[in-house]
Amino acid sequence: MEEALKALSQKIEEYKANIQTEEATKTAFVLPFIALLGYDVFNPDEVQPEFTADIGTKKGEKVDYALLQDGNPILIIECKYWEENLEAHNSQLYRYFAVTQSRFALLTNGVKYLFFSDLENDNKMDARPFLEVDLEHLKDSDIQELAKFHKSSFDVNTIIDAAGNMKYTKSLRKLLEDEFSNPSEEFTRFLAKQVYTGKVTSKLVEQFSNFIKKAISQHINEIINDRLKKALKKETDEQKEQSEPDNQNDSKIITTEEEIEGFNIVKAIVCKVIDSERVFARDTQSYFGVLLDNTNRKPICRLHFNSKNKYIGLFDNEKTENRIQINRPSDIYNFSEHLIETTKYYDAKS
Repeated sequence: MEEALKALSQKIEEYKANIQTEEATKTAFVLPFIALLGYDVFNPDEVQPEFTADIGTKKGEKVDYALLQDGNPILIIECKYWEENLEAHNSQLYRYFAVTQSRFALLTNGVKYLFFSDLENDNKMDARPFLEVDLEHLKDSDIQELAKFHKSSFDVNTIIDAAGNMKYTKSLRKLLEDEFSNPSEEFTRFLAKQVYTGKVTSKLVEQFSNFIKKAISQHINEIINDRLKKALKKETDEQKEQSEPDNQNDSKIITTEEEIEGFNIVKAIVCKVIDSERVFARDTQSYFGVLLDNTNRKPICRLHFNSKNKYIGLFDNEKTENRIQINRPSDIYNFSEHLIETTKYYDAKS
């Protein structure tokens, strides 16, 4: 699905200038999008064009597409020409939503995809989407959320739970961004009362507004600087690590049969989720490393078999190594789940 989304994104970039109508937008961009969600666009039991959405006495109203599950609509889709501003068309989809059984509605111009639900009032489409995806600026998080709509994994409750999380987190982020850049009087008074014991006058609010902006700016800069320092340190450590084999005397590096056996076991485990050709070994004097894509930035694990006691080094998402003692290479199978999750984490960030 990730590859298909990126391919569609590239297609949009290449061909949108030649797309002149709404119908062409549907054919070139929207139908391929529906297909990559796992639905057969030529099967009316899965994808129904011109789905009837009669509104009261107004008969014959049609929504462009409806994705069906067991004969019931699970996602209604209204399409517009790729250059149109989608915000001007919410009301039309709002009317359709109220007369269908679907919990989800999609408004799209083939480039941008706005997903709605009824989180605030049952059977009444929310005014704002819980998910906005721009295929020309596709993010990893977008791919993860779109995967929930795939035919093979579609579950109403799972998506509804995630939708609430996304919608309100997004709204709070926007609120904080606005307050951080231009603190409102209410926000300023609230914070001023936390640190000032006197009367909060209008003049004091004006002064504290500047204090708050300065404090927020300093705090954010400190966070950024701290992360940059950690990233630079990690990169420096990795560069030193990568240069180790070149600085070492190759004759001192002995790859043992147990290390080879351990490598093959790790490879067999992680090949359930990635191609075997992406798994590499790198032996050093101190450990035997197993890497994804032959880079020290993606360590799957390390095998410490050069001493009396054997250890496997497992990594968390911060690439911090945790050594665990094992008795024999076959014990590596006990850590299959962790090895697979580590590999999937690196692969998702590739």
